[in-house]
Amino acid sequence: MPDALKVLLQGLAVLAAIALVAVLPTYLELFTLMQMTLFAAMGVLALSLGFIWGFGGILSFGQTAFFGIGGYTYAVAAINFGDSTNAILLAILLPALFAAALGYFVFYGRISEVYLGVITLTVTLILFNVVNSTAGDAYTIGQARLGGFNGIPSVPTFNAPYAPDAVLTPEAGWWVTGSALIAVYVLMRLLLASPFGRIAVAVRENETRAALLGYDPRLIKLGVFMVGGAVAGLAGALYVNWGAFVGPTIFSLSLSAEIIIWITVGGLGTLIGPVVGCFLIQYLNAKIGSQQAFNANLVLGVILVAFVLLLPKGIVPTLRDALLGLGRRTLRRPAPETAARTQIAGAE
Repeated sequence: MPDALKVLLQGLAVLAAIALVAVLPTYLELFTLMQMTLFAAMGVLALSLGFIWGFGGILSFGQTAFFGIGGYTYAVAAINFGDSTNAILLAILLPALFAAALGYFVFYGRISEVYLGVITLTVTLILFNVVNSTAGDAYTIGQARLGGFNGIPSVPTFNAPYAPDAVLTPEAGWWVTGSALIAVYVLMRLLLASPFGRIAVAVRENETRAALLGYDPRLIKLGVFMVGGAVAGLAGALYVNWGAFVGPTIFSLSLSAEIIIWITVGGLGTLIGPVVGCFLIQYLNAKIGSQQAFNANLVLGVILVAFVLLLPKGIVPTLRDALLGLGRRTLRRPAPETAARTQIAGAE
């Protein structure tokens, strides 16, 4: 597909998404709109891992570590500041700094990909147990009590920038969360089109060759890892805003595994694939949970095995390849008049 046509299609898709975000509150009930807000927040989380895994070649089994840090940072900052604006910024900054510190020891220590996954998983377990052990009045940051396994309830939700009294309605919360999902997608698309993004993909394909060309694969991977941490932190803030609550379960291993399933189902190596997989799996979870007829984890396991065996590329890459193949066959197929003339000429 020509690059110009690809950019045009991507631009049209973004415009369609913006229009959908704008008009959706008009047609949905409040409960459904709140569900969609949760789906969009988790879509941002899916993008964070989809970016570092699909384009940086970094499989993090503990992406919920940055997600949880972002959520707790937002909650503590919003309670102390009484304003969500700086709390959101801190929820992006602190996970990025934590990713920089963790990534420095991992990448500059030349730890293999397998051990990287184990380390990120272990960090998530450590954070879960640390936060889970913070019950009691002694574990307080300013006016915010961490609450241990009970978490932090009644977290202030988003307000207009630097206007604490202008608390956003659920409809406005959907617009903010949906817009954040679109903005993250567009920024990641621009980042991948930049020299940094192209080098990151080159490092994923062949680290040795990229190093011989004069690039430092460790620094590039660290940058990709920091971007993923920052985006996951933003997702944590959006998630806490949705429920006005944060607890240790935000670091859960089941959620870490679920993110990987989202990306596997949607399609690794794409940006829209993780979002599609996220929305689809969360919708199925919601339906299964409301009916209580099946175990949701069992269904997720069956879906993962089915996609790995039958559709290893995922939904989006498979559909893309099918449409491109159909387009090529259509272009190569001669018009009916041309085919008729060819048959007549052959008969003569």
